[in-house]
Amino acid sequence: MNLVRAEVERLAARRFVQLMVVLLLIAFAVTVATTLAGSHRPTSEELSRARAQAAEEVATLEAAHNRCLRIKAGEVVPDEDDYIPRNCAEVDPALRSEPITAANYLVGVFVFAQKAKPLLYFLIAFLVLFGFLVGASYIGADLNSGGVVNLLLWRPRRWAVLGAKLGTLLGALLGLSALASAAYMGVFWLIGQAAGFPGGMDGEFWASLGATYGRGLGLVLLAGALGFAIATLGRHTAAALGTVAAYLVVWELGARLVLDIVEAAQPERWMLSSYVAAWLSGEVRFWDRFACDAGSGFCDGTYAIGWPAGLAVLLTLAVGLVAAAFTTFRRRDLI
Repeated sequence: MNLVRAEVERLAARRFVQLMVVLLLIAFAVTVATTLAGSHRPTSEELSRARAQAAEEVATLEAAHNRCLRIKAGEVVPDEDDYIPRNCAEVDPALRSEPITAANYLVGVFVFAQKAKPLLYFLIAFLVLFGFLVGASYIGADLNSGGVVNLLLWRPRRWAVLGAKLGTLLGALLGLSALASAAYMGVFWLIGQAAGFPGGMDGEFWASLGATYGRGLGLVLLAGALGFAIATLGRHTAAALGTVAAYLVVWELGARLVLDIVEAAQPERWMLSSYVAAWLSGEVRFWDRFACDAGSGFCDGTYAIGWPAGLAVLLTLAVGLVAAAFTTFRRRDLI
């Protein structure tokens, strides 16, 4: 009997996995029902009014931008209450990261282009939790119940058995995540077409959404591998759950508070959550209280953590723990 096929059957038969899939479907159904209940297809009057409001705001910003340029050139004397940005590009509507469109002024309408990324983040968060819990329980239950020992009697090669379990887990997570994401985003795209408003879906939109989707799938696989590795090291599912709970309480909360009290520079660089956010979103920016000197004029005062740093930290952590798990599993007594 093929070892991988046996592991696929064991994984699919686990009640916890089935329960998590049911919870995923319930969350999916509730989100869809809520969206449908709070949305409607905009009428031609609503669209005309929204387009007029968007055009009015663009005209206002263009006037402010032109006035800023004239003030900088010395052609206009500013009023006392005038806001003069350091760079007039800040009020240039053509340089906004998110263009002003009619979708911004539609009330009670689901706009797919605006909601697609938040919805995708929600799905990824659930799948990350799913991957970690399933990965931990999958190996933890077998180690605690003696299932691994029975497998080794049939196939007495420890790394082959553990590798088959990890490979089966990651393959199942990838397949389930891909199917769930396609169905999830496809349904909301249909809602935007039939019971809402599609919004601006140009090439840049799809490229950004696709990049987030790809990084999200990678994060799900990393979470599954981490749960698997920690449970293997601790020989129990509770070891993985306890490790994460201890990390969140002791480091993400406790150490963050201590670093804030001692006024440490750039404390977010020491938090794993910062690198998770950087990997998933592409880049995150944080405020550095020591970046600017008083009276030095304009200062940005922020620093960035990009996705390469996030990927490096997450991969190092996952590979290190998985390697430790395989090394420990090969040497220790399982009985």
